Amino acid sequence: MAEATPLYDTYARAPLRFERGEGVWLIAEDGTRYLDFAAGVAVNSLGHAHPHLVSALKNQADKVWHLSNLYEVPGQETLGARMTEATFADKVFFTNSGAEALECAIKTARRYHFAKGHPEKFHIITFEGAFHGRTLATIAAGGQAKYLEGFGPKAPGFYQVPFADIAALKEAITEETAAILIEPIQGEGGIRVASKEFLQELRALCDEYGLLLIFDEVQCGIGRTGKLFAYEATGIAPDIMAVAKGIGGGFPLGACLATQEAAAGMVAGTHGSTYGGNPLAMAVGNAVLDVVLEEGFLEHVRDIALVFRQGLASLKDRFPDVIEEVRGEGLMLGIKAKVPSADLLKAIRAERLLAVPAGENVIRLLPPLITSAAEAREGLARIERAAEQLTSVKQKASA
Repeated sequence: MAEATPLYDTYARAPLRFERGEGVWLIAEDGTRYLDFAAGVAVNSLGHAHPHLVSALKNQADKVWHLSNLYEVPGQETLGARMTEATFADKVFFTNSGAEALECAIKTARRYHFAKGHPEKFHIITFEGAFHGRTLATIAAGGQAKYLEGFGPKAPGFYQVPFADIAALKEAITEETAAILIEPIQGEGGIRVASKEFLQELRALCDEYGLLLIFDEVQCGIGRTGKLFAYEATGIAPDIMAVAKGIGGGFPLGACLATQEAAAGMVAGTHGSTYGGNPLAMAVGNAVLDVVLEEGFLEHVRDIALVFRQGLASLKDRFPDVIEEVRGEGLMLGIKAKVPSADLLKAIRAERLLAVPAGENVIRLLPPLITSAAEAREGLARIERAAEQLTSVKQKASA
């Protein structure tokens, strides 16, 4: 019988306790070292205890932690300017999490149409398999039954269509449609990549019908695909974008980015956050950008991604009974398993490698962006041993 805990029973936690981290490694209480290709679900973009992030946080901690948005916060101006200079956006609203960034994105889109005299335009089209957060609005946006069950009526104003189905999308557009919301790469949904052509079609439809295009880059942003943001590889840009996870490098931080036009309706009093944009978060967010925007950093991400893709392709060829498909972009990779993904995750963890489960029987590999070629090859070797073990078990079972 499980030991009683004062915590909510909402997580099926692995029986692992880590006391410290060093780069791409986590060290358990018993001293066992794990190669961390989970990275806190794509959060620890610069690994653990990165000296520049640690220094920034310590320096700010000696000054002021919290002010609220009753006053000007210089770090917000600095980080906001850097993010708008590096992206399509003109305006930024800082949050504490990805779900809050999505809430802001949804409100921004609805408010845009309200301010233009069309309050009836509040419906947002999303895609099956999406994950946009755990608030009542974002679970409605995601539309997955397992997250909606038991929480009362689904929040209105969201309509799901099959992923990458342009015909279904066109049919779903009505006079009440305000925006289209999509993850360029579905993370929780199984590392499903929306094609460049499909995203371009979304942009064209939004322009044709006067809709706003919202990208959820909470997981795929901040260098994870080898670009600062995934949209950069598509030839188009959204009107609104939600960002979180990697931007804080482990500190709770999110942001909603928007064009001047899209954000025009968000005037004083329409939205707020007590902790959003606090000085500690701003110090860390600016420190993350210091590193990610350094010359050659994103090129390094692309180089390491190539090591992974080549290595995983080889493993797929050698272990066809274990690995069905390799998916993803940059360092946001998925292994679609032939065996139950829980078995593959267990075998990988037995090799002291950490990864993340996802939909469609997929295991996500989300290594820190600072991962070296040697560390990538070490991770691949551990996946190889796990695949060998599962192949051996399968062969014995069929003998």
